[in-house]
Amino acid sequence: MATVQTIPFQLPGADGGPLRGEVRVQGRLEARPGVVICHGFKGFKDWGFFPHVAQRLALAGMAVVTFNFSGSGVGPDGESFSEPERFGRATPSRDQQDLSLVWDTFGSGGLVDGLPVPARMGLFGHSRGGAAAVVHAAARRDCGALVTWAAISSYHRWGRETVRLWREEGKVDIVNTRTGEILPLYTDYLDDLEAHGNALDPLATAARVAAPWLIVQGSVDEAVKVREAKALAQAADPERTELLIIEGGSHTLGARHPWAGSTPQFDRAMDATVDWYVRHLM
Repeated sequence: MATVQTIPFQLPGADGGPLRGEVRVQGRLEARPGVVICHGFKGFKDWGFFPHVAQRLALAGMAVVTFNFSGSGVGPDGESFSEPERFGRATPSRDQQDLSLVWDTFGSGGLVDGLPVPARMGLFGHSRGGAAAVVHAAARRDCGALVTWAAISSYHRWGRETVRLWREEGKVDIVNTRTGEILPLYTDYLDDLEAHGNALDPLATAARVAAPWLIVQGSVDEAVKVREAKALAQAADPERTELLIIEGGSHTLGARHPWAGSTPQFDRAMDATVDWYVRHLM
């Protein structure tokens, strides 16, 4: 069996800084289906399970793109939140700009030298990255398949009093629970939702998703409740959408960073995801 090669790329991010990513592909650089993977809030392309999701999909015959949103805050080493100001200025609209650039560049065959235009393209997103994937898929008819894990149903995640103080102080402090770092999130985020809220609302856009959509949700997710997955499924086209509740599944399906091995919940979600893309892209 041919090994999976990982090819780095860099594009100009929505904030003017570098957008860093990789393509994984097994064997020769030839036309094949492609999948773009979107990480979530406080996540990054090399967090926990993302490299393993990409590896599995590549072994299944797809070209797989992982990248850090320009507002991820993660620097050149791919691990450290060494770009806190970029994190602070991140917005859902900038996520869409980053995703659209990656998608269009990948779709035109310009992401890495020698990799042809993908035969068909699909999207994968986790948590906030799931919301970004939903909004993008709703606007793009060239998305052939969508899979979301623990996708948020709304970008409004903070209470009224927190938002009031956020406005008053100009920022809200975000704790990276893994490292203890405090990262600023400025009011750019709030301004963006006020200006473009309907266009960025996963629930409002879900009905326009034309691609076959697998919604995966852990039953004991501590960050995104099952009701959010059910709301997205109810808003989507029932003929194209499947909701999979993973019993005992947490927000990351038991996976950790650094990667400490798989779990039964992760394996079930991963198997269903591979099957979904094989059925609808290949």
